[in-house]
Amino acid sequence: MDGFSVVDPTEVPKEEFDTCETAVRKLTEPLGCEQVRVNQVVVEPGEVTTPHTHEGQEEVFVAMTAGQISIEGEVHDVPAGGVVRVHPDTVRNLVNHTEDTHVWTAIGAPPVGTVDDFGAYVVDEDRD
Repeated sequence: MDGFSVVDPTEVPKEEFDTCETAVRKLTEPLGCEQVRVNQVVVEPGEVTTPHTHEGQEEVFVAMTAGQISIEGEVHDVPAGGVVRVHPDTVRNLVNHTEDTHVWTAIGAPPVGTVDDFGAYVVDEDRD
C-alpha cells in the first residue's frame, strides 16, 4: 500500500447519481481512500442534485469553478476555490442557476456505505 495517490478525475468515468441525472466521478476507490469518501460532481446549467442529509457523515464541498449550493433551501454563491462545510443533519444540494458548468469536489467523512452505495444518504420525500 502506497502512502499517497494521484488521480486525474477526467480519467475516471462519469456516472449519474441514483437520485438525479447529475454527473459524478467516484474518486474514493481510485484514490484508495479509507477514511473519507471523495467525488467530483459536475453540475450542468439548470441541473440540481437531490436535497439530502447524511446520517453521521459531515461533508466538505470544494468549488473547482464558481458554483452554487443550497443549504436548507437557501442558495449560496461560492467562488472558485471556495470551501463549504455541511453538518450531517443539514439539508444540502448542489444547484446551477447559471449558464456555466459547475465542478465540485465533495469529501465526506467518516466514509459511510460503499463506493457504489452511499449508505446513509437520506432524502426527505416530504420536502419541496
